[in-house]
Amino acid sequence: MTTKTLALFDLDHTLLPIDTDYEWIEWLSRNQLAGDPAEVARRNQEIMDKYDAGQLTIEESAAFVLSFLAMHTPFDLSKYHERFMAEVVRPAITEQAFDLVDRHLREGALCCLVSATNTFVIQPVGRAFGFEHIIGTSPEYINGRYTGQFVGVASYQEGKITRVEQWLNGLGSSLDAFESIYFYSDSMNDLPLLQRATHPVATNPSPALRELAQKNNWAIIDLFK
Repeated sequence: MTTKTLALFDLDHTLLPIDTDYEWIEWLSRNQLAGDPAEVARRNQEIMDKYDAGQLTIEESAAFVLSFLAMHTPFDLSKYHERFMAEVVRPAITEQAFDLVDRHLREGALCCLVSATNTFVIQPVGRAFGFEHIIGTSPEYINGRYTGQFVGVASYQEGKITRVEQWLNGLGSSLDAFESIYFYSDSMNDLPLLQRATHPVATNPSPALRELAQKNNWAIIDLFK
């Protein structure tokens, strides 16, 4: 591998002004595809509030979010996701966010989307931004159906470092092989990987991350006004 620059990007509230997990479930619910709408809305918001407070475990999140994949066939899920992309995700992709990723790609950096959101949801989103490499929490798939569980290490909090190292090892490389490591994130949940980066960039940061970034003299950018 010749490049010495690695550029890593969180997705939700970093490259997009929305949370794709949350919006995916909302979309399913609006279309009567997720069970009782009132209960789904209540639980979806509860999960989001816990995430924002740094109190959400990946086990609790996965048990809720991945259950909706187990409700439908992969064929139907694919059709639903195409509509979700057209109605929710693509309208939320801004020129500023797209150009940020594109600039790193054009400069020859090895770029990767690294999200705690499951790969079923984020792979089409990542491709829309031009990513070849996409890391997300991996939903379990057995006998042609999603089970509602996840496999391997979830790409959440410290797990993002583990998953990035596993991915790089598969390419015959490692984090230590790069002179410059950029990581763009909005969330304190990503603090382990932000601290591992040589160029941490607080992107549309939460109040807590903005304060920390200012204290540490990290770069701060706001893609969404």
